[in-house]
Amino acid sequence: MEKARADTDTVLKELGSQLGGLSEAEADSRLKQVGTNEIAREKRQSALMRLLVNIKNPLVLLLLALGVLSYLTGDLKATVVIFAMVVLSVVLRFFQEMRADNAAAKLQAMVSNTATLVRDGKEEEVSLKMLVPGDIIRLAAGDMVPADVRVLSAKDLFLNQAALTGEALPVEKKAAPAPADVQNPLELPNLCFLGSNVESGSATAVVIHTGAGPTLARWPPVSSGSASSPASTWASTNLPG
Repeated sequence: MEKARADTDTVLKELGSQLGGLSEAEADSRLKQVGTNEIAREKRQSALMRLLVNIKNPLVLLLLALGVLSYLTGDLKATVVIFAMVVLSVVLRFFQEMRADNAAAKLQAMVSNTATLVRDGKEEEVSLKMLVPGDIIRLAAGDMVPADVRVLSAKDLFLNQAALTGEALPVEKKAAPAPADVQNPLELPNLCFLGSNVESGSATAVVIHTGAGPTLARWPPVSSGSASSPASTWASTNLPG
């Protein structure tokens, strides 16, 4: 919240950055401290766990119960047929799900998301996961906001925040310090959050928080007299003034 109410020079100073961007050495140092800009993903199911889940399917359990009942009543032919159906059902479903997961993983590996940022005074395309607090980025129409950022300058910048707020209409973002009466982070006019995308316009912004920790948009609103935001806390303890 403090980043939104401060002017751009103060924000850059607190983050130990400048309009010419961080140096490669400083960016590498920060990357080691905060980790990569990636949101935690659900761990992929192991083959054994997936097999157990398929076996616990209600229909499979019903067939197993019928098979046991057939065996106890001496109907061996029905028992063999039912258990064969169970095995075929579980095996086919297991391999179909494994193939689908592998195909999805390959497609994901083929997609390379990058962001345009400034380092050592030069613009370059860098993988999203390599962004760190203090990086200067460029935003343009069609771009996904790669992290939580504070707008430094903007020209007719409109963002789609539907993934965060559910609102279909784009929201205008500006560089001017936010008024003190706005308490909801998502309503702050100069903060853009991971999960939103640029509908139109362009902007230069500084990264204040990456996916290595909690997203600012998910934090409850805080008053101007309460504790500072996670990004400013991190900056005050980890970055040079």
